[in-house]
Amino acid sequence: MAKESFDKEIQFLRMLSLAGGAYSRQQFAERLGISVHTFDKTLRNLKEIMNTVYQRLPQDQGKELSEGLRYNYYESADPLLLFLFRAKSLKESESIRLSLILTALQHKSLTTLEVMDACSENMPDTFSLPDEKTIRGDLKYLEEIGVILKSKGSRPYGYKAANDLVTRLSDDELIDLYDFVDIMANTQVPSVQGYLLRDNLKKALRQRGLDVTVVEPYLYKYHYHSRILDEAHLYTVFLAIQQRKKLSFLYLSPKRTKSYASKNTNPLFERETEGVAVIVIPLRVIYDHQYGRWYLVAHNSRQGIMKFRMEGLTQIEQEDTVEEAEFAHKLTNLEEQLRYSWVTDTGRSMKVIARFHNPDSFGPNFVKERVLSQGQWGTITEESDSTFLYEIIVNGLFEIKPWLRSFGSSCEVLEPASLRREFIAEWKEIQAYYEPV
Repeated sequence: MAKESFDKEIQFLRMLSLAGGAYSRQQFAERLGISVHTFDKTLRNLKEIMNTVYQRLPQDQGKELSEGLRYNYYESADPLLLFLFRAKSLKESESIRLSLILTALQHKSLTTLEVMDACSENMPDTFSLPDEKTIRGDLKYLEEIGVILKSKGSRPYGYKAANDLVTRLSDDELIDLYDFVDIMANTQVPSVQGYLLRDNLKKALRQRGLDVTVVEPYLYKYHYHSRILDEAHLYTVFLAIQQRKKLSFLYLSPKRTKSYASKNTNPLFERETEGVAVIVIPLRVIYDHQYGRWYLVAHNSRQGIMKFRMEGLTQIEQEDTVEEAEFAHKLTNLEEQLRYSWVTDTGRSMKVIARFHNPDSFGPNFVKERVLSQGQWGTITEESDSTFLYEIIVNGLFEIKPWLRSFGSSCEVLEPASLRREFIAEWKEIQAYYEPV
């Protein structure tokens, strides 16, 4: 799938999952910045991708696009948004060939020529037969990512599937491993790799006939579905940072009404886009747990430090390599600016002091435990059994404000006075909504 097409499908699925059936076709197309015809074409393309991804599953395990859109909180570890990751990086012929190789290596070790013969026997008539060079490249790729193992000894080398971890586990151990991966995939970021591992473990359970015995052990799941889509660009950005490469992309601010802009190659149909084309040196990726958002913090030659929401990045391309000394200087400068940043704010530093109250003086102090785990570099000073002071120096008030507000009546802002007045005004406004009728 082309990168530009993948950008469109990311935004398409984001709106489908978040808005559901709230928009008509016309409204959906306008919001996305495409025509109704393109909307219908993209929807057909998504259905074809889903059919390709699940075509080898039995009928009762297959999926329809409409099933993916049906929201089920506790089974959302198999979200619709994930299937793009299974389809975006492989051509159809390559996907089929790798599947045949893995199937052939499941139960016995085979040499390269034996693998080629197995692929040739089972390759569909619509695809050309692979040659030895192609098979060797596939085996090298699968070995590098740890899916298969090469036998030790003399040539010709044999290869076998690296599934000893699963096959050597007892039923109870396999279920415990599945439960652990399920919990970690739903609470840690990045999470896509964990979801894909969870799918493989679920297949192993199904092969043993254990899938019906699996009960969700962990009902609370920390979900932001759009976070999963943002991970599509995450590893591209990480690789650019690691290799000190510049990135060019078209940025569509989430504040604008359009969330996608097509890459027009025909000059007759060129139009002015609402996005901003930028070239930056990527320096840091930051995740905001409060809202489930990924941020790219980068340096631009004209504007200096810039911050981008990952969901607005489209048409990403790697550019020239930056000198190591220049990259290190810009990264050091950024780290100094982010020293007191709650998330990404690089504004003026100021002191915040808040008093926290434990609503249950005789029970566990859950408020204090949360402040200790989430309060970053802030310090705590005990006042009494039921109250304590929390003090922190932070860049700006905009990013820490929602966190303080989330404690409700258990948090009283003392300093700065301007923030205290804002909270008083907000709570008075809320109180007005609940006056006696």
